[in-house]
Amino acid sequence: MSTFVIGDLHGRRKQLGHLLSLLPREAGRDTLVLLGDLIDRGEDIPGTVADALELQNSSPPGSVVCLRGNHEQMLLDFLDEGAPLWLHPAVGGQHTFGQYTGYKLTDELRSWWEEARRRLRDSLPAEHLSFFRALPLFHEDEHAFYVHAGLDGEKHPQETDARQLLWSRNPDFYKHYYGKPCVFGHTPTPLLPLLGRLGRHGIYVSHSAIGIDTGYDSTCALTCLRLPEFDLYQTFADGRSAHFHMTNFIPEPFRKFQRDAHPPRES
Repeated sequence: MSTFVIGDLHGRRKQLGHLLSLLPREAGRDTLVLLGDLIDRGEDIPGTVADALELQNSSPPGSVVCLRGNHEQMLLDFLDEGAPLWLHPAVGGQHTFGQYTGYKLTDELRSWWEEARRRLRDSLPAEHLSFFRALPLFHEDEHAFYVHAGLDGEKHPQETDARQLLWSRNPDFYKHYYGKPCVFGHTPTPLLPLLGRLGRHGIYVSHSAIGIDTGYDSTCALTCLRLPEFDLYQTFADGRSAHFHMTNFIPEPFRKFQRDAHPPRES
């Protein structure tokens, strides 16, 4: 059985659809994990959320897992508490707001946040909001931990504070994590330490930390990592795709799998 892990989506519905079409995933056998941040910035956020929800609802229980990202958390904090961070232009929430409500999130509306919240509440489909609220903070299987942002040292995700799982950008985790392999997104790999991101594929591997958020702009790939095989599948905004089988920088648990799967022949 394989696990296919996809990095931060940010409303890239077309790239996601293309990526899913490339995966040799057996729906009743393999697991698909989405690392969160479905919303904000992209060109079709409601469609991306609808597709993720449909994937989950139409698949065997537990075979499609979508995690909560910090962008979903910011949206929920805005709706539930009026927390203003999601309204900041750098977050990209104006795209989510506009695509769901049909209104532009102007500076005036940002300052009149109660009205902005009312319009979003009135426009957001109930099933999408329920979906956001139900998103788990981590997933674990025999291969790895899967979290949006990172871990607190080598603590199990269940023992890790939610803010760490959603927001962490801790250099010690990136450089010195030796626990059970952990696949994460959140921090674009070009911002991670150089030593772990050598190679044309653009992902990050250092000891047991594996980062697959390969960035968000018109040239960046949306990336899927297949475990334990360490195959990479990528799609781009211009319709290109790429496929790599990694042989370097692979954490030892996956090297052991490869050795066991392909034992040396006796002479």
